[in-house]
Amino acid sequence: MTEPHSEDLLHIYPDAQSLCQACAEHICRRIAPGDQQPFHLALSGGSTPRSLYQRLATAPYRETLTGNPVHFWFGDERAVPPDHPDSNYRMARETLFEPLGIPAERIHPMRPLPEAMPGAASAYERELEQCLDKNDQGLPRFDLVLLGLGPDGHTASLFPDTDALEERHHWVTPVYVDKLASWRLSLSFPVLEAARERLFLVAGAGKADVIRQLFIEHRPLPAGRLLPSADTFWFLDQAAARELSS
Repeated sequence: MTEPHSEDLLHIYPDAQSLCQACAEHICRRIAPGDQQPFHLALSGGSTPRSLYQRLATAPYRETLTGNPVHFWFGDERAVPPDHPDSNYRMARETLFEPLGIPAERIHPMRPLPEAMPGAASAYERELEQCLDKNDQGLPRFDLVLLGLGPDGHTASLFPDTDALEERHHWVTPVYVDKLASWRLSLSFPVLEAARERLFLVAGAGKADVIRQLFIEHRPLPAGRLLPSADTFWFLDQAAARELSS
C-alpha cells in the first residue's frame, strides 16, 4: 500500500458522479502498481457505494483492481441470504466482482443468519485472523475501509443505542437494530480504528443534517468516533455538505 498523501481530510464534490470518480481514483492510488503484497479492502453497502463499484469496474480503475492482489471484505452485512436484494454481498457481486472476474479466493463475504449470529461473527473473526496482518495491539489491519453514513449517524452497522457501540473485545459483532427489527453483522470499532485508512463516502441532501451534527455541532454519534483520526477521509457531494460553511 502506498502511503497516504497530505491532502485535506474533507473533500467536497459538485455531484454524486464526480464524487464517485474522485473516490475511485483515491482508492486506486492507494494500491501500489505491481505490488504482490495483498491489499485488503473492506466494502460498504448502500446506493452510493453501488455507483462507486460500477465506476471501479470500468477503465482505468479495473486494471488496478484486477492486476494487483486486492482482497475484498465487508464492513457489515444484513442477516439475509446472499442472493437477497438487501444483501451487501449481492450488490458488490453484481456491480464489482462479476464484471471484474474477481476470483473467489479474493472475496470474503460475511454469512450472517438470524438463528446463528454468534457463529457467523466467530467465523469471520477466524478468517480475519488467518488473512490480515496485525497491529501492535494484535488487531487485524485493513489497508482501507470504505464506510457510509446513515441519517442517524450510524456507520457500518454500528447504530445508536446498540450494545455493539461498546464492543471492544470482539472484532466482529452481531447487532440487533430495534427500529429495523432485524439482525446485522458488523466490524467493531477497534477493527475500524486499526485500519490504515478509513474513507467515508456520503452523498445526497438527506445526509446534510447528520453531516452538520458531526462537523459543526460535534454530536456524539457513532460515526463521530472516527472523526479525530488523521487517517479518516470524508468524501461528500455538495448536497450532503450544503450546511457546512466554506
